[in-house]
Order: sequence, then C-alpha cells, then structure tokens
Amino acid sequence: MSKAGREKNTKNKAKHSKLMTQKKNKKKREEALRKERLKAIIKKTKEQ
Repeated sequence: MSKAGREKNTKNKAKHSKLMTQKKNKKKREEALRKERLKAIIKKTKEQ
C-alpha cells in the first residue's frame, strides 16, 4: 500500500542532487583555474 500524503524523500533527494552538482561545478572551476595558472607560468618561463 502506498504512503498517503507527500512523496517520500523527494525533497531531500532534490536538495542532495543540487548540492552535488554545486560541488562538481566548483571542482571543475578550480581545475580549470589551476590549468590556466600553470599555462601562464609555463608561458612565462619559456619567454625568459
């Protein structure tokens, strides 16, 4: 028999998935920033 009223766990699942996507996006941004910094450092050393 199904539960009466609001669906089970849908609010928590939505919140969790939102937080996980934020975490993934943050990680991607940090990796891209790190790569850009490394490229700049390598370019600077090649010029010298």
